[in-house]
Amino acid sequence: MSLWLPFRGRWKLGRKNSLRGSSQLSKQDYEALRERCLMEGHLFEDDSFPASLRSMGSGPLLQKLPPGLQWKRPPELHSNPQFYSANTKRLDLCQGVVGDCWFLAALQALTLHQDILSRVVPLNQNFTEKYAGIFQFWFWHFGKWVPVVIDDRLPVNAAGQLVFVSSTYKNLFWGALLEKAYAKLSGSYEDLQRGQVSEALVDFTGGVTMTFNPSEAPGNLWDILTRATYNRTLIGGQTHSGMERVLENGLVGGHAYTLTGIRKVTCKHGPEYLVRLRNPWGKVEWKGDWSDSSSTWELLSPKEKILLLRKSDDGEFWMTLKDFKAHFTLLVICKLTPGLLSQEVGQKWACTLREGKWEKGSTAGGRMKSPRDTFWKNPQFLLSIWSPQEDRRFPMPCSVLVSLLQKPRHRHRNRKPHLAIGFYLFRLSKYYGDPRRLPPEFFWGNGPLSWPKAFLTEREVSQELQLVPGTYVIVPCTSEAGQESEFLLRVFSRKHIFHEIGCDASAVFSKEIVDQNEGQDEFFTKLFEKYPEINAVQLQKILNHMTWPSLGSARPLFSLDACQGILALLDLNASGTVSIQEFRDLWKQLMLCQEVFHKHDSHWLGHLNRTQLRAAMRDAGIVLSDDVCQLMLVRYGGPRLQMDFVSFVHLMLRAESMEGAFQNLTQDGKGIYLQKPEWLMMTLYS
Repeated sequence: MSLWLPFRGRWKLGRKNSLRGSSQLSKQDYEALRERCLMEGHLFEDDSFPASLRSMGSGPLLQKLPPGLQWKRPPELHSNPQFYSANTKRLDLCQGVVGDCWFLAALQALTLHQDILSRVVPLNQNFTEKYAGIFQFWFWHFGKWVPVVIDDRLPVNAAGQLVFVSSTYKNLFWGALLEKAYAKLSGSYEDLQRGQVSEALVDFTGGVTMTFNPSEAPGNLWDILTRATYNRTLIGGQTHSGMERVLENGLVGGHAYTLTGIRKVTCKHGPEYLVRLRNPWGKVEWKGDWSDSSSTWELLSPKEKILLLRKSDDGEFWMTLKDFKAHFTLLVICKLTPGLLSQEVGQKWACTLREGKWEKGSTAGGRMKSPRDTFWKNPQFLLSIWSPQEDRRFPMPCSVLVSLLQKPRHRHRNRKPHLAIGFYLFRLSKYYGDPRRLPPEFFWGNGPLSWPKAFLTEREVSQELQLVPGTYVIVPCTSEAGQESEFLLRVFSRKHIFHEIGCDASAVFSKEIVDQNEGQDEFFTKLFEKYPEINAVQLQKILNHMTWPSLGSARPLFSLDACQGILALLDLNASGTVSIQEFRDLWKQLMLCQEVFHKHDSHWLGHLNRTQLRAAMRDAGIVLSDDVCQLMLVRYGGPRLQMDFVSFVHLMLRAESMEGAFQNLTQDGKGIYLQKPEWLMMTLYS
């Protein structure tokens, strides 16, 4: 096996700083290391995660590696390497020989949220300005955001092709470098061979995961998915467990997928509920109803078909919610704020986080089995809940989300399997501030309000509870006494205090979580109770009564003609109205338009010139040439070739619609073929 060494020399991080745990990660100072490399004219080499088999790990992965494996840097693999490009297709990553579909499924979900992605992946890194062969990424690691520094040497085969994660755009390398950083955090590439989508989602966000078996999910699963896809959530799924192999229906057994969208469509026989999924392989798709080659697409209007159906083997496909329930055993929703299942409004969420450990002989008491067991020895946490509406005579139950995460018991995440964990919740009728732990007698005489239905060998278990205001005790535990591990316990509610009983630490007050979408579900619910379907006149009334805080005094005025134009772009089934789901999509786009328009309307004049328009469109991921930009100003702008906010919204919606249609219809990425009815549908009714 050959090993490539850079011709410019090297600068190594000595072995005395080799990684021994997450605490060591922060000891690699990215800025200091880069400046030293630049000053000495060397490219960085990281001995704590070297370009050798040591970083591969030991196990089945070694058998998958190609002969003649080399380690090369992106400038050696492409004449114009790019770290990241906002102008490329968001789902551009493909899995390599590492069996980390769970990691890739979570990573693909991350690409759907630019703001969350930029927290993990600093997007200003590159291979030109101050390039020193060193890159940095950030992960949420059991309560803290930790930086992970790597060099950019990547494993390639004899032909110079990446062995692990790669991009369909051969000059993009952010995905491969992020995978390397995550492998370093996990111990080795081998440690990425097995995992759960939920683990990577939490590491990317610090959010809370809710896991469903789709076949046993709540009856309002579609409503949950609708709220989840609108809000800041990342969603993944997994097929029936077993050997990872392609099934007759096109799905891959024992495989993770990213849920990239949902759509309620109108067929000739009635509504159909569809979900869109992506295979991390970047190929191999579902073959059933609503697959790329399915005849069921003929049940839709021509426009709806054009804008939804993409006939290319890119790994992304549609299927019905019914089929999803039948063929997937796991649905994971990761949300940055917990108000997904709860309809509580009017108050912000707050979070408290406590660390603890189960120690053999002292605090590893195991589960409740009998009155004489050692359950009472487990760590005990006091939780006091208040109602946000304190003036109510009869307080309503409060939504409380409890999350228990166990920490890895070895530097290599897969070296020691997860323990089976869970937690119990007890009501405490009286508590006088006694610092001592609750005695065994308390647990003999008081049954738990909530307990594990099953102890799960997962890194995280969570449960949403409805609790009346009062005092409670949470007892996290392992399934058997004497099992040792450290853990992290998080509580989310509207208002609470949380601390460990018998611990010297004082009570920990909750930290408020900022949720940009707080209260919007209530707005949508009330709106669509009044208007189940919205026509152009109603849309005009709604938009002209909205507040636009970023636009200042330049309050936009939407004409009926403008609202008819917006409606035509959103109304895929030619009904003349939009549904709540379509309006949610519009709302999300309006918020983006407001943010971008405000950023580039630097003098608060209420309009954009050609230079500002081009920059604003680029920020939104749409690149226009000077000629096209000028033409858009002629078509959508005013007499002075300036574009106001209403026209900007119309242009943005149309550009996104046309881009989606082109990508769905093109065979080679260069052009499309349309029949006359399709051409008229796309040009006249939009």
